[in-house]
Amino acid sequence: QVQLVESGGGTVQPGGSLRLSCAASGFTFSSSAMAWYRQAPGRERELLAAITNPSGRTDYADSVTGRFTISRDNAKNTVYLQRNKLKPDDTAVYYCNAAVPISWADSEDYWGQGTQVTVSS
Repeated sequence: QVQLVESGGGTVQPGGSLRLSCAASGFTFSSSAMAWYRQAPGRERELLAAITNPSGRTDYADSVTGRFTISRDNAKNTVYLQRNKLKPDDTAVYYCNAAVPISWADSEDYWGQGTQVTVSS
């Protein structure tokens, strides 16, 4: 029932911009915290950014603060990840994550299939 579909990936030249989208369905999007992760070749999956509800607080990994922007549009059930000035090191598979509430204190994680981002000339 829960589905997360990432889009917006592809090959981008260094210095370019990218906006990834994650379309969510099958749960109450506005009640769920959302996050973006990435996994580069030969590396472990890395948390990039998260955005919570209902406060809408955003949190960024120390390594990417100031480089990525996470946002959400609850009317469209979509979370976004914006990145300007892309670098080759940004090459990775980017994953959308949803923490879907199952009780007042607990949630269950769901993952999208990922979208490939390649930064190359």
